[in-house]
Amino acid sequence: MILDGILAFFNLGTGEVILIVAIILLLFGGRKIPELMRGLGKGVKSFKQGMNEVEDELKKPIEELDDKKEK
Repeated sequence: MILDGILAFFNLGTGEVILIVAIILLLFGGRKIPELMRGLGKGVKSFKQGMNEVEDELKKPIEELDDKKEK
């Protein structure tokens, strides 16, 4: 379901996806792909943590103002 949305966004068909996967296999080999995916996952996780930290820092002054108004 999600893959269909991604493929529709990039307007890729089955043939193009197979070609891209084949090129990736040729360039990196079967042993490097899990390492690349693991690194990509760690990068995404780190990015999300950073975004959450920034969001928390932005919300902190607003919450402090709300607490002062209640007193």
